[in-house]
Amino acid sequence: MRKMVTVTILWLAASAAQAQVAVQDAWARATPPGAKIAAGYLVVHNAGAADHLVSVSSPAAERVETHVTVTEGGIARMREVKGYDVPANGTLELKAGGSHLMFVNIKAPFKEGATVPATLKFQRAGEVKVQFAVRPLGASEHQGH
Repeated sequence: MRKMVTVTILWLAASAAQAQVAVQDAWARATPPGAKIAAGYLVVHNAGAADHLVSVSSPAAERVETHVTVTEGGIARMREVKGYDVPANGTLELKAGGSHLMFVNIKAPFKEGATVPATLKFQRAGEVKVQFAVRPLGASEHQGH
């Protein structure tokens, strides 16, 4: 009985943490034929304690990396980072020209109008499943709102 109560409490705590995190406006750009990478963007709203986006996975790619864009000597370069902090009662925005997800070795082109499934893994909130809407190749954050 004690074990069942402990498991129930842990499940409720995990469910509560996950309920604190909401993902909106997940999207990726369509890719040209032969492309091996694709970028993904989204907004994470956190209504609870600080969290950390640890990793992302998708059946549409060999792996998904977390990147930031840094400018050095007037040249913008992407750098892989170990996830992203999600502030308490705050928002994490992944957008073009800044922090973003990189789908690496995609298994098929991302076609406009399709969706790409992914799983976000947070340190506190656990796993959150999301669908990335595929927008046109030249899309920006403000299209599709």
